[in-house]
Parts: sequence; C-alpha cells; structure tokens
Amino acid sequence: MSDPKKTSLHGEHEKLGASFTDFGGWDMPLKYGSELAEHKAVRATAGLFDLSHMGEVWVQGPQAATFLNSALAGNMAIMAVGRAKYSVICNADGGIIDDLITYRRAEDKFLVVPNAGNAPVVAAALAERAAGFDVLVTDASADTSLIAVQGPASVAILEQLIDAASHDVLTGMKYYAADEVAVAGHDVLLARTGYTGEDGFELYLPNAQAPALWAALMEAGAAHGLVPAGLACRDSLRLEAGMPLYGNELSLDVTPFDAGLGGIVSFKKEEDFVGRAALEAKKAAGTQRALVGLKGLGRRAGRGGYKVMSDGVVVGTVTSGQPSPTLGYPVALAYVDNAFAEIGTELDVDLRGKAEPFEVVALPFYKRDK
Repeated sequence: MSDPKKTSLHGEHEKLGASFTDFGGWDMPLKYGSELAEHKAVRATAGLFDLSHMGEVWVQGPQAATFLNSALAGNMAIMAVGRAKYSVICNADGGIIDDLITYRRAEDKFLVVPNAGNAPVVAAALAERAAGFDVLVTDASADTSLIAVQGPASVAILEQLIDAASHDVLTGMKYYAADEVAVAGHDVLLARTGYTGEDGFELYLPNAQAPALWAALMEAGAAHGLVPAGLACRDSLRLEAGMPLYGNELSLDVTPFDAGLGGIVSFKKEEDFVGRAALEAKKAAGTQRALVGLKGLGRRAGRGGYKVMSDGVVVGTVTSGQPSPTLGYPVALAYVDNAFAEIGTELDVDLRGKAEPFEVVALPFYKRDK
C-alpha cells in the first residue's frame, strides 16, 4: 500500500500541531486541538480549511457544455457564466460515481470539482466520455490547492486581503457563483459554494502559492476568531447542514432518486447522458427507500451502519450520525423504507442492542440566520 499523499499545506498543518488521518488517499488534518472548538468557531466566527485533496478537472472547447450534458446528470448548458451547479456523475445503471460542483468560467470553459477519493475516477470517466466531442479534458488536481474560509466572519477576513476596488466582487457574489480576484496578492478563483451550512468562500490557486495565502488568511483572521479547522469538524458541520457525503450517503449502489437528489437530474435536456435510461426507469418505478433526517430524543447518538427499527423490525440503516454540537441533541442521516419516511415518524436506532428513540425530521437540521 502506498503512503497517503500530502497537500502543499501539509507543513503548515504540522506547524499548527494538527493530528492527521488518511482520507481518500490523502494525509489530511483531522483536527488541530478540539474538533468541538473548531466546529463552534465556524458557526460563531470562522474556520480555515485545507481542501486541496479535492479534484479540479477543466473542460474546454466548443462542445464543452454539450459534452458535460452527456457526461453529468444535470443541465450544465443552461448555467450562466460565473455561476456554479451541483450535480452527479452516474454510471449506466444510474449509480452515483460521485457528486460534484461545476463552475462555468466562460461559454466554452468549465471547472469540475469532484471529491478527493473519486477525483481520479471522475477525471478518467470524463476523459473517456469526451471521445467524439470537440473538447479538451485536463486534470489539474495535482497542481491546484483549495483553501476554504467558512463562517460569519469570512467576508470581513477576506476584505482585509482584497483591494478596495474589488470589494464589490466579494460582497456582491451570490451563493453558487465564482470570480477571479487577487487575495493577498495571489490570483485566485474565488467561489461561494460552502459545505458547512455557513456563509463562506473557497479559494483555488496554484500549489506553490498556497502556503503564503494560508499564512495571510491566518494572520488576517486572528482578530476575527478564525481558527484552522480539520476534517472532524467539517463532517459534523456538513451533517448539521444535512448535506450528503460520498461513501456514506452516496455510492454506486445509490441513485439520485434514492438520495433525494432527483431534482438535479435533468430529463428535459436533449443529451442522452450516461445513466439516463436507468434513471428514467427508476423514476417511473418509484423508489423503495428514502434518505431522511433523524433527531435523537435521547442522549445517545447513532452511527453509520446502525440499524433503524420500528416495533423491533429493521426498516433502515444509519449512514451518518453523531451528537450535534450546535443543536445539543443527536442527529443522523439514514435510509429507511418509504413507509417510515414521513416527518414526525418515531423510530428506534439499535445502539448495540439497546433501542434509542429518534424522530424523522425535515432537513437541514441546522440553518443559519441570513
């Protein structure tokens, strides 16, 4: 087994005393001290994340939009330049290869950002599916770093590092949009597509410049309470925000309709995208299960793989679960049989032989005030 890869910011994390974990083949910071403190900092002030393990695949050419409409389940052709779109890439059976964000940087230029462990698979699938299209698919993952500033103080922190003439780019940027701007003297692609449930930004730039930008952000954020934040709190934040995680809620065995993502599948577009026939059949037949949010009525939390029960009968499985630092009670995502997916349904989670009461609730668990 090969050693996990390291991002260009690995040395910065070591200086900060991070503990590391293998995530998707990368040696990533799990936490720098207390994951609970990092979680609360993102909700109250700001957290700084290294997301350089994510992939970056550029798609350029006259048929870029048409090609992506054939490769992904969503309709990329209707996206305006400067905007971003959440979508999935499926196999022929409708199973999810990955969920990803696509940015449209020009009429004929897109940036596709897959998850860390799936980045090589997605890049290979896009390259294979590009055959016959007038497009160029370039996997820039190895050369690109990604830093995220998440939390209510993110705008104030970035304002210190952006020329006053460009402040409007920052403050006027809509959710799921992106633009080029200089931050601390570094030309970055600045995006507003957070994964934590808070306002925040992602900054894409070449690897060689990432450590200097990380240091500048840490310095500028110190007065605002910014802290470095690891994968542990990223997971608890995204769970509170009700966002699915590939490998937990999403996999090749799950279709977008199972995961409640049917709305991002476009059957209106003309292109015969990979998985279309299977997904049309799936939609017509209806799903037998649903991804739901579970609120713990007791104190103990369910974990991934735990059984969901109704009157002692197994009706589902927890995919993610833990105590919510913000809400003060356990939360979980679970696939359950459709008959038990209605809001308000009371179920049990089997915690190693002891039934713990939960209730089906609407997602997200946490929603920030705007």
